[in-house]
Amino acid sequence: MPEEVLFKSESNQSREEIASYLRKVADNLDSGNAISLKAGSESVTLNPPTRPTFEVKAEREGPAGNMTERSIEFELEWDENDGEDGAGSGQLEIE
Repeated sequence: MPEEVLFKSESNQSREEIASYLRKVADNLDSGNAISLKAGSESVTLNPPTRPTFEVKAEREGPAGNMTERSIEFELEWDENDGEDGAGSGQLEIE
């Protein structure tokens, strides 16, 4: 499926700084506000529906035999043309 990147930001941050960004996203989701992303001259504002699909993925990457890079990805996904119904594969728990 084709993809158009509306916004991208990548930089080294402290754990505390990352937690602050995630808290702001969580606060906006909780209050029903749009989420605005800004970095330099780039910006985008998105307004997730009441029930977007929430994907959490943990990965190990790198060349064969040396897969030393780890990542955790959090993704909210929705179709702007569809209703509010999100599909799921079981209850997520984060500890």
